[in-house]
Amino acid sequence: MMTKLKEMLDRVQNWPPEAQEEAVQSLLAIEEKVVGSPDLSDEDRATLAASANDVRLGRLATDDQVREVFARYRQA
Repeated sequence: MMTKLKEMLDRVQNWPPEAQEEAVQSLLAIEEKVVGSPDLSDEDRATLAASANDVRLGRLATDDQVREVFARYRQA
């Protein structure tokens, strides 16, 4: 597989600039799906993973629970 990829990348270097740019954008989109956004720090990724875990474990208030709290404090 790696050989095919390297061969393709060698051919891409001979494509017109606009086609090369399209190839770059396609690869960036694939990379973002595979490894996530390159703009996120390790701390950002850890925080997002912790949040996703909280959701899976049901540690967050439901919409109904939030509405109940707001309703209680609006009346006070």
